[in-house]
Amino acid sequence: MTLLIDDLVTDGLDFDYKKTAEDVVNESLQMLHFPLPAQVSLSLVSEEEIHVENQQFRHVDRPTDVLSFPMLEYPAPGDFSFIEDDEESVDPDTGEVVLGDIVLCIPRVLSQAQEYGHSVRREYAFLIAHSMLHLMGYDHVEDEERKEMERLQDEILDHLGIGRD
Repeated sequence: MTLLIDDLVTDGLDFDYKKTAEDVVNESLQMLHFPLPAQVSLSLVSEEEIHVENQQFRHVDRPTDVLSFPMLEYPAPGDFSFIEDDEESVDPDTGEVVLGDIVLCIPRVLSQAQEYGHSVRREYAFLIAHSMLHLMGYDHVEDEERKEMERLQDEILDHLGIGRD
């Protein structure tokens, strides 16, 4: 697994944010039995930057906590049956499946951790787990989908021992 981190904003991250991100990405891939090596990009950005991207890509004129940009379309959430035959989804230089990009707003991570009463590391890990599920075909539009995503997010963080402090 390759995790490409563009750490533009890191103020307030008083833990090993690179290792935490790698652990969450790896645990997400393992828990969902992703069949091939994968590549994920993670950008740590300001509120201003995520506001611009939210406006540009979602036409929502405000900042948000995280954006996920999956590179693949799945027949169903977590259904990777097509992936081994899909040569277009594999980076020819690395042999890894390019899952997509995560854009994480660090000021929102800090404020939401305080708002929800848990550690910054927990909020950071939660948002990465949430985005990893999006990169693997999950969504939370319908209530059942939301419940499944919440269950998987909790399971990923529990496996890593990252609880709600």
